[in-house]
Amino acid sequence: MTEQPPQLTGVVAYINLEGAAEASALYQRALGARELVRMPYKDEDGRLIHCHLEINGGNLMISDFFPEHGFDPEKPQGYTLHLQVPDVDAAWARAVEAGFEVVMPIQLMFWGDRYGQLKDKFGVRWSLATTPKA
Repeated sequence: MTEQPPQLTGVVAYINLEGAAEASALYQRALGARELVRMPYKDEDGRLIHCHLEINGGNLMISDFFPEHGFDPEKPQGYTLHLQVPDVDAAWARAVEAGFEVVMPIQLMFWGDRYGQLKDKFGVRWSLATTPKA
């Protein structure tokens, strides 16, 4: 499971969740994520202090909350994680089957993409889109 992670550049989302190990498993099922690094914390709760995922060629870092270290639980708000995929219908069906909730159904948008939004059980909002071939 742990492999040499890629050299990171640009902006990489790092989100805290209650249940990072469960989120990693969900993102693997729903989004085809690969877990590159998993660092468990030294407690009986099974919390992860760090988890590095690769999703659709991009990187996502997740960890549990650690109130004892100043990282109190907060509800996700004000952001959407976006995946530009070759086949939005297939990616969408996989995510919905894994339990993601539809927020905005897939539709043809004014900028040309077929686009929709989902929310996972952790409250994280995801958008998926495909640019149709001309």
